[in-house]
Amino acid sequence: MWESVYYYRKKEKRQQHYKQDVLIYGATPAGITAAITLKKNGHSVRIAECSRFIGGMTTSGLGATDLGAEQALGGLAKQFYDEIAQHYGMEKCVRFEPHVAERIFKTWLQEQEINVQTEQFIESAVLENQSIQQVRMTDGATYEAKQFIDASYEGDLLAHAGVEYIVGREASTVYKEIYNGVQFGTQHHKFESFIDPYIEEGNPASGLLSGISEEYVTEHNGAGDHRIQAYNFRMCLTKEEKVPFPKPHGYERDYYALLLRYIKAGHWDAMKLHTPLMNGKTDLNNHGAFSTDFIGMNYAFPDADYESREEIYQQHVTYVAGLLYFLANDEEVPSVIQEEVRQWGLAADEFTDTDNWPRQLYIREARRMIGEYVMTEHHALQREICEQPIAVASFHMDSHNCRRVVVNGRVMNEGDIQVPVKPFMIDLRALLPKKEHCTNLIVPVCLSASHIAYGSIRMEPIFMMLGQVAGAATASAIVESKAVQDISYEQLKQQLIEQGHVVEWDESYVDDPLRRMEETFGGK
Repeated sequence: MWESVYYYRKKEKRQQHYKQDVLIYGATPAGITAAITLKKNGHSVRIAECSRFIGGMTTSGLGATDLGAEQALGGLAKQFYDEIAQHYGMEKCVRFEPHVAERIFKTWLQEQEINVQTEQFIESAVLENQSIQQVRMTDGATYEAKQFIDASYEGDLLAHAGVEYIVGREASTVYKEIYNGVQFGTQHHKFESFIDPYIEEGNPASGLLSGISEEYVTEHNGAGDHRIQAYNFRMCLTKEEKVPFPKPHGYERDYYALLLRYIKAGHWDAMKLHTPLMNGKTDLNNHGAFSTDFIGMNYAFPDADYESREEIYQQHVTYVAGLLYFLANDEEVPSVIQEEVRQWGLAADEFTDTDNWPRQLYIREARRMIGEYVMTEHHALQREICEQPIAVASFHMDSHNCRRVVVNGRVMNEGDIQVPVKPFMIDLRALLPKKEHCTNLIVPVCLSASHIAYGSIRMEPIFMMLGQVAGAATASAIVESKAVQDISYEQLKQQLIEQGHVVEWDESYVDDPLRRMEETFGGK
């Protein structure tokens, strides 16, 4: 099962050399909108993508868009959702089936004759005078360009280019934030009862249940660390044309002993965040104390080599698939829950080339660039207003849990944060490396932001908009023959406005995501 689902595989060496004005690394929504923008500006562009597929999470199960303020959508992002609505014969629609999103992106790329080279993993980048000259892939292919865009979820190009970055959570003292660093005391996605963490209840000598860290907790709230929020897969499920949840290779029932104990304590919410899409399908995301997030198992992923990433990827496949199989089939799971889960299955007409399993691991956070300008919670909470706005974010500051530990004899999750925000502007400089590091690279996905600010910015519609910004800014750098840090902001701003992009937030907009957030989570 799922032998066709992978992150990395070795390929035979080749000597192919590509030359174009701009190389984009990552066929994510940001990479696609960047490429479209550049091609419309008359520049040759090529996308190199590590997977075999395009569209990132938008085409891989995340059909329930985390949007925030709808009025913040502009440019190609708005066009994408307009085409989604047209497909379903609706005036507005932000929930869609994965194959519909993929069809739209493929059409865009075909119309603009943009080439995408898949299964491309970076081996090295050659720089001269802080300018990338070419990038070499592990299969021997080389890409020469004037300008580069790192639109990957991992930030591999920026790392190989020697750009400064961070993995993990800054201490709250670094940027004088409240919601960064270690966070105990969350109101959401926590254990709602005192759950014993030991294999033999009450006996520490028996060892901990699977998935609970053995570390002794000494940090206080706000302490910095290397941890990142958990990854999962966004599952496209259905009750209709479905494939029953199969038993995955490497299935370990012990993974779910803690979940079973939690269920027996009276809590069944692991599949509660099951958002309806179109045509009877759903987008299943993590919910509650124990669900599809594989907490604590992704720390090494951002800086790991590709073979190690493949191992982590497959561990996540096994965990999430095993979770669904366990709930549907294990004899100790209450029959009422088994019956509920068995109503669902993998959508038989989605991801047909990977056994109906979503292709993209939800890499919620990996490397984050440290540029001259860093977006922080002060921007998200409007304590600080950026000077060179190029897009608007509006989803609440959101971090999934980062670890599961024992505190005072009970199991606890740590790291979940959900803080309401009003729409706030993102600064152009947050997409740019420090000039002393690299002068011809723009980073629209792993941009310069603190952990908690990134938790608001990291949404797929925002990535689409930031990709368009990256494309327009790169085009300006080529035309002006300047470092990306030296292009004219005012000219770029005008170009974006002409492209229908929303650069600044207008307070007259009636949509209020802060109110909707309070209505959603209030009283819980």
